[in-house]
Amino acid sequence: MKAVGYKKSLPVDAADALIDFEAAKPEPKGRDIRVAVKAISANPVDYKVRKRAAPPEGEFKILGYDAAGVVDAVGPEVTLFKPGDEVFYAGSIQRQGTNSEFHLVDERIVGAKPKSLSFAQAAALPLTSLTAWELLFDRLGAVPGKSVDPRTLLVIGGAGGVGSIMIQLARRLTGLTVIATASRPESQKWCLDLGAHAVIDHALPLKEQIEKLKFPPLALVASLTNTEQYYKQLADVMAPQGRYGLIDDPAEFNVAAFKGKSISVHWESMFTRSSFQTPDMIGQHNLLNDVADLVDKGVLRTTLGESFGVINAANLKRAHALLESGKSRGKIVMEGW
Repeated sequence: MKAVGYKKSLPVDAADALIDFEAAKPEPKGRDIRVAVKAISANPVDYKVRKRAAPPEGEFKILGYDAAGVVDAVGPEVTLFKPGDEVFYAGSIQRQGTNSEFHLVDERIVGAKPKSLSFAQAAALPLTSLTAWELLFDRLGAVPGKSVDPRTLLVIGGAGGVGSIMIQLARRLTGLTVIATASRPESQKWCLDLGAHAVIDHALPLKEQIEKLKFPPLALVASLTNTEQYYKQLADVMAPQGRYGLIDDPAEFNVAAFKGKSISVHWESMFTRSSFQTPDMIGQHNLLNDVADLVDKGVLRTTLGESFGVINAANLKRAHALLESGKSRGKIVMEGW
């Protein structure tokens, strides 16, 4: 089968940063399903892993987590899917990735693809939807249901993949007031179109912009990028007893900044369930099915921002480079071989 991977951790502009190669088709065992991958999307975790995780000498590491495709074969313990089912999912960070024609994934972290979306549109959604949902509802404690919620949520990096879903979830499924941050006019418009009540510029001091809006107390913060740049400003402006959630890897982060206001700090990684085989691992299957249902009902929309063509090393290198620049909007998707 065709696949894209690397043998050494290299800068994205290096010739062998990502390589097209042929690999053996994997065989499903246990609760694994084998998916014929039709479309993938790129995430910041792809380039972060490429930079830090070299495979054993002489072997290829295949990246990629988001995928949409068709079940090709199933392991003997599979009960949720059968060959021919259309699915979408974000795989495990501990296994070979989705940048291959066929991919093995545990059925408990797979959902039925939204019927109203193409494979490319569906591939934009899994990792970011799971991250946004778990961060918003499980970590930050937002209350689903459209009853009035007298609090404000701030989404740092609103135009990125996770932010693009979180704005929609918060606006359509909760009563929160939603502020997003974005610095470029096209990114600001993107956030407003997704439902943000207001957009502020994260290139400027945040406190003055937030206070000028005169919104309800800033009780919840989803820090999706550059946490080290913003968290001290936000500790100053957040409401006492608020909740601060983050998903990135800040170079510097001192939780003592939040102590005086008893603000709790929450990390989110959607890979936790699959990495540790948690008892509630199947929760991601259920969440993706819920997302698919919300998409098919018109409540949520795909966050596909750009299509980079077929799945190959050259296009994936372009995607990594754009993600590393911090200037992507929505999700970068590739489709077909």
